[in-house]
Amino acid sequence: MPAVQVFLVDDHPLFRQAMAATVANAGAGGDGRAGHITVEQFETLAAVRERLDGGPLPALVLLDLKLPDSQGVSGLLALKAHFPDLPIAIVSASDSAEILQTAMACGAAGFVSKAAGVEELSAAIETLLGGETWFTPMTDPAERPILTPTHARILDGVHRGLMNKQIAHELGLTEATIKYHLTGIFRILGVQTRAQLVALSQGSP
Repeated sequence: MPAVQVFLVDDHPLFRQAMAATVANAGAGGDGRAGHITVEQFETLAAVRERLDGGPLPALVLLDLKLPDSQGVSGLLALKAHFPDLPIAIVSASDSAEILQTAMACGAAGFVSKAAGVEELSAAIETLLGGETWFTPMTDPAERPILTPTHARILDGVHRGLMNKQIAHELGLTEATIKYHLTGIFRILGVQTRAQLVALSQGSP
């Protein structure tokens, strides 16, 4: 059968190699068809963005929260803004409930702690590749509203320092519509100011 492609984005070589091996082994399943998952590794958000722009898209992206060119959920937001249908799961050492809920609200398909054992990681990969969500600790995705693709694009613009008028021009919307969506984003993410929104996207306390 054709190989299923997974992109792994992490700047720690030892963890990345170990994780890649775990992901590849998750493809063995119970039918003995080992090796039908291929893993392509990247160290930066820019590198995976360039690869995604060139296509074709993988079945899953595994993304660390702390990269040389991306902090917090800003990388997730940037990818979801351009590839809204691409399943992206966070794999991170930062597994607080607040970060998990923020990643979930920003459209992550899953969240797996780097402290998880091989069995849990394998189960997570199989579940995610099956089109389902996976969050550690297991959390009901219905517990919190999810940002829409439009929300993700607006939040990406805010993170890049754009004003409402600039975001409106970029997305082909009115400034009033951007303000309306920002109100919804503030409510979903539990912030009150633009500065708090930027800090949250960067993973700041």
